[in-house]
Amino acid sequence: MGSLAWEVIGVIDTDGDCAEWSFPAEPDAVRSARAAVRGQLHGWGLDCLADLAALLVSELVTNSLRHATGPIGVRLVRPAEPADTLRVEVSDPLPELPRERVAQPEDESGRGLQLVAGSSRRWGTRPGAGGKTVWFELALPG
Repeated sequence: MGSLAWEVIGVIDTDGDCAEWSFPAEPDAVRSARAAVRGQLHGWGLDCLADLAALLVSELVTNSLRHATGPIGVRLVRPAEPADTLRVEVSDPLPELPRERVAQPEDESGRGLQLVAGSSRRWGTRPGAGGKTVWFELALPG
């Protein structure tokens, strides 16, 4: 598949801005999700958050790929209120909520949620009808 192998679900302009995509549970999903996030943040004039948001989305999409078999959703929300936050959500069809764990130096995985927790303003998980969502918030530049 090419680097543009994702489905754009929507870009809506309502009480703030929202963009969301659905990626197949395939290895290219991580690269495609990073590209989508970077492109949208550039369009919103938020290049200063693009590297961090893309890194954290990569971690969460990678986690989804390891454990889920269905499509992976990525959603960016820049709400009108509070206007100082970017909310990023990654959803997959697996109902089990992830747990943050302490990775040992020799572990090759297990640092994704630690990275999200340490790099974001807030983060969390929520169950959904068809799986779960892991979300995080980044502060917008003042």
